[in-house]
Amino acid sequence: MSERVTSYVSGTSKVPLLGETIGAHLDRTVARWGDRPGLIVRQQGINWTWRELAGRAEAFAAGLLALGLRPGERIGIWSPNNAEWVVTQFAAAKAGFILVNINPAYRLTELEYALTKVGCRALVTATAFKTSDYAGMLMNLAPELAHAVPGKLRAARLPSLELVIQIGARTIPGALAFPEIASLGGPAERARLAELAETLQFDDPINIQFTSGTTGAPKGATLTHHNILNNGCFVGEAMRLTEQDRLCIPVPLYHCFGMVMGVLGCLTHGTAMVFPGEGFDPLATLETVAEERCTALYGVPTMFISQLDHPEFARFDLSALRTGIMAGAPCPIEVMRRCIEVMHLSEITIAYGMTETSPVSFQTTPDDPIERRTSTVGRVHPHLEVKIIDAEGRVVPPGTPGELCTRGYSVMLGYWGDEERTAQAVDRAGWMHTGDLATIDADGYCAIVGRIKDMVIRGGENVYPREVEEFLYRHPKISDVQVFGVPDSRFGEELCAWVRLREGESMTEDDVREFCRGQIAHYKVPRFVRFVDEFPMTVTGKMQKFLMRARMEQELRGGASG
Repeated sequence: MSERVTSYVSGTSKVPLLGETIGAHLDRTVARWGDRPGLIVRQQGINWTWRELAGRAEAFAAGLLALGLRPGERIGIWSPNNAEWVVTQFAAAKAGFILVNINPAYRLTELEYALTKVGCRALVTATAFKTSDYAGMLMNLAPELAHAVPGKLRAARLPSLELVIQIGARTIPGALAFPEIASLGGPAERARLAELAETLQFDDPINIQFTSGTTGAPKGATLTHHNILNNGCFVGEAMRLTEQDRLCIPVPLYHCFGMVMGVLGCLTHGTAMVFPGEGFDPLATLETVAEERCTALYGVPTMFISQLDHPEFARFDLSALRTGIMAGAPCPIEVMRRCIEVMHLSEITIAYGMTETSPVSFQTTPDDPIERRTSTVGRVHPHLEVKIIDAEGRVVPPGTPGELCTRGYSVMLGYWGDEERTAQAVDRAGWMHTGDLATIDADGYCAIVGRIKDMVIRGGENVYPREVEEFLYRHPKISDVQVFGVPDSRFGEELCAWVRLREGESMTEDDVREFCRGQIAHYKVPRFVRFVDEFPMTVTGKMQKFLMRARMEQELRGGASG
């Protein structure tokens, strides 16, 4: 085959796409691996086989049908990680309800927007988690719950919401308790589920995930059984998961990383799902991996960093670990090396994607050399196409930066109730425009060089913050770093670096700049350096550079200098 002449790749595989619903595949998994471990939730003391998990999901689905929910209606879930989340996910798939993932960090305005935008008829909610009083917020939005008959809510601000199901102790008067639901379904509802198994289609929408846009209201990416079941399957294939594996999932279920790459990746391979806690905690994750002899581990780079840097790290036996995924944010090379060397993650993979593409488009494999696994996001996933285009929409030559576009089974149906923003994202030929800047080399390996909006243009020179961050990660005192542009009257933009140092280390701004001099081009050396203890980020570990930029602009307007 001749060398690649443009930045276009398509993924081939001997493994065909799955042409079935998630509910049908759950039945298949139970038939093959029903008595093997399916769901382990440490904080709840739960250890269910696949058969037990499927039985609970079916009973919950039948109960929801008994309450009058119909296929195609939306059921929201607003909760940190727990067994009820997974049961609800599979129950929705069995009955054809569209599961709406609501960010556990959402507050009143965001919750009201999400529930109203997609018209949720039911909501499964946690009671509280950390600083989030879910029950209190819901009562604030719908005070009618205080006197409502459970299942018959009529709320002025949440007109579509009729049914609230509370996880844990029932403290909301107008809510039903989660454990009650399973007993409501009888033979008629079980028969209805069997009918639905024959009529539901894999192209039906099954999931809405709100993407946290940095500007404007969140958009509800609408995904089908086909989108997410297949993506979970090929993520698992890339890691070579089997029914012998045990995957530790400390990432949130409300996000694709947890519910698709985690739950559906395990479903399609018979792998045990292991949840170390409601939210990420480095110590709980290390304890769980050691106690449960987990063979695989997921996380964003900051999660791996906080485990590696934990003072008790050395006391844990992590020797069962083999593989996993680091994704959700650029993966620093040094962090990757440490994971391989001291966490035994010799086969760890890097994955890249976005919610709108179910999510993964590129992934490294255990066979890729370490250099490839640290400097790229691997090659295109099976059955997908990717091209890199310039500002005019033309495919660029290999190695040339441009916007990454994806096409194939993984592309969402669209943003719920928002044709205009859907048309802006997915073009007439079916390409999802990601907004990410990337290159594809002659061998088909992709490197993400930044967001189109993140690219800094300093005095006419294009600077990709990712490149500068990778360089600064080499400094032994630097634990984490974020680079972004700030307005400048002379150059248009100047480079700023926020640096988090390792415990007990100290550096000056000049030390950072001196480290760069002579090593990277002068225009890539940060003009401004700030030392911080933490970065503003989303619940999923994505850095919010727009907030960093806003803070710096405010500081610089106040007359501070670098």
